[in-house]
Amino acid sequence: MASRLRRLALGSIAFGAGACFATWCLMRDGNLKLEQVHAATAPKERRAKRQLPTRDEQIKSLQTESFDVLIIGGGASGSGCALDAVTRGLKTALVEMDDFASGTSSRSTKLIHGGVRYLQKAIMKLDVDQYRMVKEALHERANMLASAPHLNHPLPIMLPVYTWWQIPYYWFGIKMYDIVAGAKTLKSSYFLSKKNALELFPMLQGDKLCGAIVYYDGQMDDARMCLSVALTATRHGATVANHVRVTKLLKEKDSSGKSVLCGASLRDEITGKEWDIRAKCIINATGPMTDTIRKMDNPSAKGICCPSSGVHIVLPGYYSPDQMGLLDPDTSDGRVIFFLPWLKHTIAGTTDLPCQVTHNPKPTEDEILFILEEVKNYLNPDVEGE
Repeated sequence: MASRLRRLALGSIAFGAGACFATWCLMRDGNLKLEQVHAATAPKERRAKRQLPTRDEQIKSLQTESFDVLIIGGGASGSGCALDAVTRGLKTALVEMDDFASGTSSRSTKLIHGGVRYLQKAIMKLDVDQYRMVKEALHERANMLASAPHLNHPLPIMLPVYTWWQIPYYWFGIKMYDIVAGAKTLKSSYFLSKKNALELFPMLQGDKLCGAIVYYDGQMDDARMCLSVALTATRHGATVANHVRVTKLLKEKDSSGKSVLCGASLRDEITGKEWDIRAKCIINATGPMTDTIRKMDNPSAKGICCPSSGVHIVLPGYYSPDQMGLLDPDTSDGRVIFFLPWLKHTIAGTTDLPCQVTHNPKPTEDEILFILEEVKNYLNPDVEGE
């Protein structure tokens, strides 16, 4: 009897100690979590943003101040560099010889994508670099959709299939695209029967259609996105001015006697006024004009830019639904053609071909006819007749 009482007493003491210890742990963890919640929800100190200065004020800043970084080119790359530099605390200037996003950054297919065709090459040729490029592009797609949802949105794109054996082939490729995106997949791809495909895309030829596969990519307002980034850089303190051309790069001798860049000569294309600007670092973000700036530094420099152009034509809105695009992965010459809804119209265009560098590239008649001929391969004759 005494031994039972002793075991009962010891058990009660152990239970009580365990309960006290557990309660203490819960209270401690609860306090820690509460502190973490308070830390996470506490208002963070934000850098004060200035009011947008006028262009005259920006020009005056370029004429009177020295900078850590001078960026040449006001497209997507240049504007992004300006925002990155100024938010790191560097005194930053950006100049653009035309208007912001007036070049490549306003003449895109309006897609934010990782490149389905690049993934195909990565798998078929076991190309690790292609795979990494697709992976990085899909990561950036997610960033853009999250950071500017008012300018970017997911867009379903249909891939029509006209032979049965292509269904598993394309389905596997598109599913791999989803897998590479991982947690950043916009929406899972899926298969559509012939009936459902024609309901969603009624202008398709339906005679030999076997079905379709739908996957998701992003669509963007490219010019507005570029301008938004440039304005954000300005609000953070960068000096940003358009219609300012770089006419010459300036050099000086460093302590070792080597010539190094120290600035540039600028010209205001509106007033014609010219002046020099000093900068510790110069970034060439001029896209297809890259070699023009490089030759200002070294006239004998060999060209490194291989320019190419894609052609897009604008068709009436009834060529595509309001909220769905179409991909033709197998044109007569192996290129890709997209049909994409854009501002109540339809953009139809190809991927790139080699071209000459010009400030205002224009499509040739042959390129336009090629797109129209390829369009006819997919469209219902009734739509074509309209």
